[in-house]
Amino acid sequence: MPKIFKSHSDKPAAVLINNVQLISMQPGAPAIEQGRAILIVGDRIAAVGATGELTAASDVTLIDGQGYTLIPGLIDAHIHLNDEAELAAYLAHGITGLRNMSGYPFHLALAERIAKDEMLAPDFITTGPMLNSRGPNQTLIQQTVTTAAEARAAVQAQYRAGYRILKLYSNLRSEAFDAIADEASLLGMQLTGHSPEGVRSSGVPSQQPFDIAWQETLGRGFNSLEHIETIVWHGLRDRPTKSGMRELAAQLAASGEAITPTLLAHKRLVLIAQSQGTYLQRPGAETINPLTRLITRDAVKYWSQVDTSVYEGPRAEFYKTATRLLYEGGVPLIVGTDSGGFAIVPGASVTRELELLVEAGMSPYDALAAATRVSAEVLGFEQTGVIAPGYRANLVLLANNPLDNISAVEHPVGVMIRGHLLQQAELKELRAASADTSLTRSAWRALQMQLAL
Repeated sequence: MPKIFKSHSDKPAAVLINNVQLISMQPGAPAIEQGRAILIVGDRIAAVGATGELTAASDVTLIDGQGYTLIPGLIDAHIHLNDEAELAAYLAHGITGLRNMSGYPFHLALAERIAKDEMLAPDFITTGPMLNSRGPNQTLIQQTVTTAAEARAAVQAQYRAGYRILKLYSNLRSEAFDAIADEASLLGMQLTGHSPEGVRSSGVPSQQPFDIAWQETLGRGFNSLEHIETIVWHGLRDRPTKSGMRELAAQLAASGEAITPTLLAHKRLVLIAQSQGTYLQRPGAETINPLTRLITRDAVKYWSQVDTSVYEGPRAEFYKTATRLLYEGGVPLIVGTDSGGFAIVPGASVTRELELLVEAGMSPYDALAAATRVSAEVLGFEQTGVIAPGYRANLVLLANNPLDNISAVEHPVGVMIRGHLLQQAELKELRAASADTSLTRSAWRALQMQLAL
């Protein structure tokens, strides 16, 4: 088991970061502030002021922030966690909040331990098992529902198990979708995931419309919709036009659902193909879960041989355009990577996603806001995502200013999670520990999930 456990005695009584460049993400504050001081007491930010203005008890841990930039901890809003060791990779890269998008029983116990601060790991929330109907997008780890009665029973069972977020998937039939949305509302549960398409008949989407129109998803209780390619596929019937995307952006902005673009999830397919598979050997790939590597061997072989010049390559470019149009249209965007899928490196993938969002047209500040304050607000991570008094001390210290180069977030010089301070030696230890994943442990967790359905 990786060394990602710490006792409460490892948390300093107080930490004072002095003379640091600050990106607070506080609404109304300047994008960046020079010469700031931040006092952390326990797991909270106690005060923010000018350099030399704050004082603390004699046992305070002092950090000289000169030349460094302090930002709120990052959030990855779309991961698939198979093993606790992967948590070390996220924390080592400054990710202090995670939303797992396909729940297993062990995720609930894990979330409880982290919430009690019994485990040094990012704040963690999870959906339940994926709710889906049979069809072309069914998966091995879904809970299959077809009728309204099956759907209601599944929602109630997930609620009793302890889940409070439901993950919906593409094949859901209309009757099941309506029942899920209604039962979730009655129980106070959140919805997230793919927009349900219903039964896919011959000719969908080019010659025939979807069984469930994309607009029927809006206003049904989703706090976020996942994957820009899903929006283009379902919302535009896979017809990538700017005019159509602007119309969808206006509808989304009026309705209020956030979008998790996960641009990297599609871009990695293009990169695998263009490199004929050598992309899979890049640094950090050893931290990808061995169960993921095992069950995706056929997918890796397929994508290593695909010619992406006709469809996948142009689509990847349009997905960036579509994301820019959502951004310009005022749609809330949050940052997720689909980490846990093949060829997506835990932790480091957040930097790759931020780079793609900036390439798409977001300002570095707004991309960073999407990975901090906006994600915290949408996902319900209370009192995080902003550096201000009273907020939890989830912080990242960087050697360079990410507003000059968003890639600066990839290698923190310090990370604080709920007041626990991790400096260079500990971050190095976490990076090494993140490769200590277990095929047996991961496979057993997946089997437990199957048995629980």
